[in-house]
Amino acid sequence: MNLFQSIVLAIVEGITEFLPVSSTGHMVIASSLMGIANDDFTKTFTVAIQFGAILSVVVLYFKRFFQSINFYFKLFIGFIPAAILGLKFDDYIDALLGNVLVVAYTLLVGGVILIFLEELLKHKEIEDSTDDITYPQAFKVGVFQCLAMIPGVSRSASTIIGGMLQNLSRKTAAEFSFFLALPTMFGATVLKVYKFYKAMDEKGVSFSGNEKMLLIVGNVVAFAVAMIAIKAFISYLTKHGFKVFGYYRIVVGLLIILLYILDFDIQLI
Repeated sequence: MNLFQSIVLAIVEGITEFLPVSSTGHMVIASSLMGIANDDFTKTFTVAIQFGAILSVVVLYFKRFFQSINFYFKLFIGFIPAAILGLKFDDYIDALLGNVLVVAYTLLVGGVILIFLEELLKHKEIEDSTDDITYPQAFKVGVFQCLAMIPGVSRSASTIIGGMLQNLSRKTAAEFSFFLALPTMFGATVLKVYKFYKAMDEKGVSFSGNEKMLLIVGNVVAFAVAMIAIKAFISYLTKHGFKVFGYYRIVVGLLIILLYILDFDIQLI
């Protein structure tokens, strides 16, 4: 991976991390098109730079983190399902991360589901906030988050829909999704970097100076881009809903499947 490729992936991550279109899926597609999808460092990089993106949540919602200790308990409860399943199926998830065809199918199916649920969940927006979320609701949203372990599903989409199914407003469901990303993505980053370090240690090597630089640049770029994306997404979501993202997912999914059928040079496992 070179500097240009790292910046491209970081921009993709920053834009898509909090949109219901799957940041992991888009980075798999982008890295495949650049011919680096099967590289071990690329897989670590695409997870590690999510940390930069989620730091934007801390900056944008700084005051929320000092309101109540219950806020942290709710995040912990919501984090539990992903923590358990993530540790248990991490190797299997890694195997899917390089398969762009899996991403294409999940983008397509997820797009159809988004459009369907947008119609199903149409309701008058209520005045609520993340403070109103109960512990059972937090746990159920956490269960929905586990669906995003399949590349292309989208952590943002699964948690926001999970929140709306618990009768939360779009805005509150989206904000809780952002907050829940903090422990989830931090844990995933730590686990991924640890496993990469362990594998390199067994081979008697470590992160090169260039790889460390790429990780730093990637996190900084992802952080800056995510700051802009979050503000734009919240504004759009509260006014227009999910439909445009559903249509987008369908178009991208079909395009990738078509390229595969035409034997376009995309790396596939």
